[in-house]
Amino acid sequence: MKPQRVVVGLSGGVDSAVSAHLLQQQGHEVVGIFMKNWEEDDDDEYCSSNVDFVDAAAVADVLGIEIEHVNFAADYKDRVFAEFLREYRAGRTPNPDVLCNAEIKFKAFLDHALRLGAEKIATGHYARVREQGGSFQLLKGLDPLKDQSYFLHRLTQAQLSKTLFPVGELPKTEVRRIAAEVGLPNAAKRDSTGICFIGERPFREFLNRYLANTPGPIQDDRGRTIGEHVGLSFYTLGQRKGIGIGGLKERGAPRGAGAHAPWFVARKDMARNTLHVVQGHDHPWLLSQRLRADDTSWVAGHAPPPGGLAAKARYRQHDAGCAFANDGTHGFDLRFEQAQWAVTPGQSAVLYDGDICLGGGVIAGAA
Repeated sequence: MKPQRVVVGLSGGVDSAVSAHLLQQQGHEVVGIFMKNWEEDDDDEYCSSNVDFVDAAAVADVLGIEIEHVNFAADYKDRVFAEFLREYRAGRTPNPDVLCNAEIKFKAFLDHALRLGAEKIATGHYARVREQGGSFQLLKGLDPLKDQSYFLHRLTQAQLSKTLFPVGELPKTEVRRIAAEVGLPNAAKRDSTGICFIGERPFREFLNRYLANTPGPIQDDRGRTIGEHVGLSFYTLGQRKGIGIGGLKERGAPRGAGAHAPWFVARKDMARNTLHVVQGHDHPWLLSQRLRADDTSWVAGHAPPPGGLAAKARYRQHDAGCAFANDGTHGFDLRFEQAQWAVTPGQSAVLYDGDICLGGGVIAGAA
C-alpha cells in the first residue's frame, strides 16, 4: 500500500498505540485523535477518560505524532446513549458497543478525520478488511480470543473502504511484545472492560439515575411468587447474580436436594411487570432453537442467500451452526443446529461464513 495520511483513534490502550506504530513502520503519515464520548459526571473515580487521554498523549509523544482531543459527547448522547435507554425501558438488553462503532467511531470520527485530510482511518480493533473484486469484506481478527468483528458487523462498504485494522493480523501477546520493545508507556496497561459511559461503577446504580424502577413479583416456572424485583429494566436474560432470592426447596424434599441450585432470569413479562426465574443453568426456558432478528445491517449491502451459516447470539460465544432465512424486508430468522443459551432481545445476532462477518441484526425474540 502506498504511503497515505492515516488518522488513528488513540484510546489510551495498547492496541491503538501499536496500530499507530505499525502504520508508521509502513511509511504512512500518522495523526492521532482521542475521542471523548462521555462527559456527564466524568470523574476519576469511575470514568477513566482523563487518564486515558494522558496515556494517549504519552504514546503520541513517544511516536512523535500529533494528537487532537475531540469531543463527540453530544453525538454519543444523541445517537448511542438515547437508544441504549430506549431499549432498556422496553425490557431489552442493548449492546452499546455495536452502536458506538457504527455511529461514532466509524461515522462521526471518520467524518472528522476526512475533514483533516485523512485518506484512511485506523483503530485498534481485532478484525481485518479484505478487498475482493472491488468490494470489501470484514474478517475476524486472527487471535480467536480477541476477535472483535461481532462489534463491527454494522459497518458499511463505504466505511470499510476507508478503514485499517493494523493489529487484526496479530495475537494479543505479540501486540504487547511490540509495545514493550518500542518503549510505549502503556505496554502493560490492562484492557478496558465494560461500557465506556459506565466505567467501573456498579451498573444498577448507574441505570437507577435514568430508568424508573417499578417493583413487581418474581415468579418461578410453576407460577409461585418467590420474591420481588426492583424493576424489569435492571435484569437481563441469563443473569445469575443480583436477583435477590436465595435457594428454594421443594416442600418435603430431602435435606440438600436442590436447596441451593442457582436461579437464573429466564423471562420478563413487561405487561404484567413480572420477572420469571428458573433453577439450573440448562433449564428449558433458558434454551432456544430459533431466533428472530430485525434492524438488519449487511456488510455487502445485501442479505446473504438462505442456507447454512454460523452465528453468534452474544459476543462471548462460539460460532453456532444455523439455517438462515431472510424475510425479504428488514428481518431474518435463524434455526440453530443446537439450542442456544439465554438468547436475549436487544443483543445482536451476527452471521458468519467461515472467517467472513456478513452482518446481522438485533434480536427481537426467541423460541
